[in-house]
Amino acid sequence: MKNLYDVMQLLKRYGTVIYTADYKADLELMEDEVKELYRLQFISAKEYASALLILRQKKVEYDKK
Repeated sequence: MKNLYDVMQLLKRYGTVIYTADYKADLELMEDEVKELYRLQFISAKEYASALLILRQKKVEYDKK
């Protein structure tokens, strides 16, 4: 996984599409969904770590604006 689009495609693979028109809320909801997918063992530890890293980087970038 390299970017936010890849994280969104990962979630879409499991039937989750997140769009609330609030970018920061979207990132938080995506993070919650990724955690839940990992907890239920749908995704690997590598996918989990990569997705969380991307989402947290996007949060930091958004907060700097």
